[in-house]
Amino acid sequence: MAGMDIEPEGDIHNPESLDCQQLGFMCGLEIHQQLATGKLHSRERGQLFDVTADTIPKHWHRTNRRLRAPKGESGRVDVAARFEEQRKRTFQYVQTPNAGLIELDEAPPLPIDEDALDITLTVSALLNAQPIPCLQTMRKTVVDGSNTSGFQRTTLVATAGKLETDNGPVGIDVICLEEDSARKLDTIAHDNGTLVIYNLDRLGTPLIEIATAPDVISPHHAKETAKQLGSLLRRTRRVRRGLGSIRQDLNVSIGAGDRVEIKGCQDLEWIPTIIRLEMVRQLHFYRLANTLRALLSLPSLPPHRNAEDHEIEAKVREAVDDIFSDKAIDVTDVFSKSTSTMIQNGLKKGDKMMGVRLPRLAGYIGSKTLDTNGAQLPRLGRELAGAAKLAGVQGIFHSDELPAYGIEHDDIDGVRLQLGLEPSDGFALCLAAQWQAELALEAVIARAKAAWHRIPKEVRNVVVKKGSPEDGTTSPMRPLPGGSRMYPETDIPNTTVGHERWVSLKTNLPLDDIQRLSNLLEYGVSDDQAGQLLAKESDEIFIQYIGEQSPKFFASLMLDYEGTPPELLSKVGTLYGQEALAKEHIENVLKHFSSSPNTSLDEISGYCELHNLAPASAGDLSAIIDTVLMERKAFIEERGMGAMGPLMGVVMQASGGADGKLVSSLLKEAIQRMLE
Repeated sequence: MAGMDIEPEGDIHNPESLDCQQLGFMCGLEIHQQLATGKLHSRERGQLFDVTADTIPKHWHRTNRRLRAPKGESGRVDVAARFEEQRKRTFQYVQTPNAGLIELDEAPPLPIDEDALDITLTVSALLNAQPIPCLQTMRKTVVDGSNTSGFQRTTLVATAGKLETDNGPVGIDVICLEEDSARKLDTIAHDNGTLVIYNLDRLGTPLIEIATAPDVISPHHAKETAKQLGSLLRRTRRVRRGLGSIRQDLNVSIGAGDRVEIKGCQDLEWIPTIIRLEMVRQLHFYRLANTLRALLSLPSLPPHRNAEDHEIEAKVREAVDDIFSDKAIDVTDVFSKSTSTMIQNGLKKGDKMMGVRLPRLAGYIGSKTLDTNGAQLPRLGRELAGAAKLAGVQGIFHSDELPAYGIEHDDIDGVRLQLGLEPSDGFALCLAAQWQAELALEAVIARAKAAWHRIPKEVRNVVVKKGSPEDGTTSPMRPLPGGSRMYPETDIPNTTVGHERWVSLKTNLPLDDIQRLSNLLEYGVSDDQAGQLLAKESDEIFIQYIGEQSPKFFASLMLDYEGTPPELLSKVGTLYGQEALAKEHIENVLKHFSSSPNTSLDEISGYCELHNLAPASAGDLSAIIDTVLMERKAFIEERGMGAMGPLMGVVMQASGGADGKLVSSLLKEAIQRMLE
């Protein structure tokens, strides 16, 4: 850890140059992995439906609700929950075929799904964690609308594990089993608030949550840790695959900053960039805070958060409060003759242009600048806009970026006059319905005041553009939750993890990749085939259905016809090995029986016999080859043995897909005889 009194170093224009150790870098991960089971507390199918807000079937039921933030067990309302409640949002829930009364919070939940618990305990054993003997399900307050109940059910399953990595051990603090949230389909703005549409298909799907200790020593180590945890989870072969089935959250801080939780890190390759840019952001705002403090002759922030003096910070807060006015002012009249189309359109629909004074911040709000890698450098203006957007507005205008957006010098002069600004003061404007603009600017003022302090603890989201991270930067999402968001779930009985169950799971752990690869190679498949089967997690299926057929050929079938039921592939491979089905006809046979993969081997064999799909015999092949050669005698005399390649395809087609090696051997002998 960096010394308490050592000033943090580093060029924020070059994120790669930052020294993790000197900056007191700390990082931990939270991995959320969907399990391939039914739902955790309802036994509905864990299935996703490919619909958008515009393609929802008309017969699917919809329910509208408003959520409230309840008090936790401590009697306090969680800070994140209180924030969400202020946003005036209505939630519409679309009831998919796998969403029943439990998903709608109109029936009590069922006990924990035993399959999901077994998988979680298996992962706990793989991480050498210690199981909790008696499992108590808890309610975690969530009022962003993603849970119909207003809370997420989560159960602590194991603690005190360890993951060995090349950069040293990473502690596993907790392993939980919890419900996944509903999927957001759309957000529709209205004059009196916002309607958010959620799909209930994913709600209740079991998730394993693995939270590491802050033992990650570098951005690259974070990526490697996430990759290793993902591989360990897939080792169970009972987790879901595909986009969105696993999510990584990053807890990042430097000594001069504070803990920030970053969500939306789905692409592992982006993790180092995201972490470094968060380090840059925290370093920038530490330096900005001290610059702003100097303007008011206030004591500087100490280089490390652990050295903060609470009394000094309280006095700084009081001094900053004294120079701010929390009230937004209507400056709509200034823009009555604005030439900006955007502003005129807003005013015509009844929006108001509201403004707030940002004392002493002129020139410190910032404008867009890029670092050496093309990512946006941190600036206060972006943080203010992010805070405002949480109220549902599109954004704000601030003084450091104006004139722009059709706002001209005369407009700026009018705003400065109406707000009574000094030359050193900045301002922010918001065009929206008055209640919404006031809420947005209230958030702007709160974030502006925080600029004199260390960065706030909060949850942030990776900025995504066209489905992937824009540049690795983040935006504010909500305050960091506190302990008051958790309280016991009284509708679910406690579950006991017996000693025999735990011992049984520990002595029957799933194979690792080295063991699986060794098993495949024992069957005689090629190294490449074994690697591909392992990558597709098809090794167990291969071993289950191989039977007496050629391992290499069956491996080729599984890889070439991925997605085809393995029982059908096994029967087709068997018939090929028995020379009852020519290779050339395999694809048509698979298509014919794709809807009935359980058809017996005898029935498929009969179909092949009826349609003459068997390869030609050696005697038939010789006759076919002789006919082909006689028809092309002049071509052979001209090309010699060079004719073999072109004629190979002709014979294969004429024979209806005979064995290639046999055709090649017979054809070579026949051409040699003709040329003698």
